[in-house]
Amino acid sequence: MPHSSWLKAAGAAFAVALATATAAHAAPAPELTAVTSVAAVVTLHYDDSRAGGWEAAIAAGVASWNRNVSNVRLVEAAPGTRAEIQIVATSGWPQATLGPVRPGGQVRVELGSQAVSQGYDKTRIATHEMGHSLGLPDTKPGPCSQLMSGSAAGTSCTNAVPNATERSRVESAYAGGLASLVPADGRTLVDAP
Repeated sequence: MPHSSWLKAAGAAFAVALATATAAHAAPAPELTAVTSVAAVVTLHYDDSRAGGWEAAIAAGVASWNRNVSNVRLVEAAPGTRAEIQIVATSGWPQATLGPVRPGGQVRVELGSQAVSQGYDKTRIATHEMGHSLGLPDTKPGPCSQLMSGSAAGTSCTNAVPNATERSRVESAYAGGLASLVPADGRTLVDAP
């Protein structure tokens, strides 16, 4: 074997032996750690500038939804900017467009004073109607513990907190951020008894 071939063969053998020895004594590769997926939060803006007399009820309803669902945030729109949820005060029965509303889309919530004059709780009404905007239909008849039972629970019911099933349905509707959202239903749900 010529000297240059012998050197090449010896060099290759040494490289293989070195790689094998290094691999045998090298620290084990770190285990891959699970990456926790952070749910995308969908921000929806509301405009209550035409809902005079309902401000406290709206604020309480927004706080209830923001406390109880993790992937949707309701935020008051700056004056003069577009909002996905238009909230207005009316003299009729409360009603709302059935969502779930997408960012950039638009639904309407009407907070009717006729229900208040019959003894229904303003905060429950506002929170319930916002629930329609987030994609929840009525669950009538239903108990007071179901926010979406609306007027079926009677005038003594003041519960303005979505139950576990209602929270889960909203979180499912907005799971995965914007990509998973289907367009709002577009139907208007009137909440008269």
